[in-house]
Amino acid sequence: MTSYQPRSMLVTGGAGFIGSNFIRHVLTHEANINIVNLDKLTYAGSLDNLNDLPHSERYHFIRGDITDTPLLRHVLQHNHIDTIVHFAAESHVDRSITGPAAFVETNIMGTFILLESARHYWFNIEECDPSERRFHHISTDEVFGSLTNKDPRFTEKTAYQPRSPYSATKAGSDHLVQAYYHTYGLPITLSNCSNNYGPYQHAEKFIPTVIRSCINQQPIPIYGNGKNIRDWLYVEDHCRGIMTILKQGVIGESYNIGGDNEWENIELARYLCEQMNKLVPNDKSYSRLLEFVTDRQGHDFRYAIDSAKMKNKLGWAPQETFASGIKKTIEFYLKS
Repeated sequence: MTSYQPRSMLVTGGAGFIGSNFIRHVLTHEANINIVNLDKLTYAGSLDNLNDLPHSERYHFIRGDITDTPLLRHVLQHNHIDTIVHFAAESHVDRSITGPAAFVETNIMGTFILLESARHYWFNIEECDPSERRFHHISTDEVFGSLTNKDPRFTEKTAYQPRSPYSATKAGSDHLVQAYYHTYGLPITLSNCSNNYGPYQHAEKFIPTVIRSCINQQPIPIYGNGKNIRDWLYVEDHCRGIMTILKQGVIGESYNIGGDNEWENIELARYLCEQMNKLVPNDKSYSRLLEFVTDRQGHDFRYAIDSAKMKNKLGWAPQETFASGIKKTIEFYLKS
């Protein structure tokens, strides 16, 4: 198996939840990589997520939009970028339902412009060997649609069936990335992940919402009957998976990164309440705060990722147990 070594890396959306954790991971574990973080700093991104970075001399932040072609071309050329890790995306399903236009603009047009900029720089300016460059695109399990309890988990060969404006635009960006490999030979890899959790996640997401509601003694909203199922992956394991793909993955291939850790929303909320009872004891159980609310439109029933390809081909597997990951996550929000 050939091994690729990034040197000068552009991370898009690096002020967001997964992106900021990825930057921390790389600066901590990869001594030979310099990082440029390009982020628009929308509601989902915050420079607070990047305070006290390790080895910050190898990190540089640029505020900017991935739809800005002149800026992208300048960033790529000025920093001699050989590796692009593309996180930047509008990402919350509820927001995509009320305002889909921004999702089309960022997720589809932004990815297209980033691909074109990489192709222009690497092929027209540098005239480089494609095997010495990488464009890694981060996607989601939501592009595969919804499963029943009896369906097998999503594999890399599962047909795309997006069901929300968010997942439809992510599916569109995935297809563009694959098309640039097949049409132009752009050296891409792609990963589809399950639900992430961990430090620095946006407050509106499910696990931070439950933890914050417990801390503030507020109702914990549970959509519908709470039976919807998600597969949960600790963010640090996801970051390790991305680096594994960058170094060892096959150009043109996609890889599923999952936690092998499915939970019904209501059972996960109860589990979080139990952990909060242990870490922050209260006279009454936090589970009393659970409150069922009107279900979201087009709420997919179940997502589940099959990570066999990552395990068998690249030797990756989650290292964090759910119990230890949740403990770290709760402790982070208690301190923040």
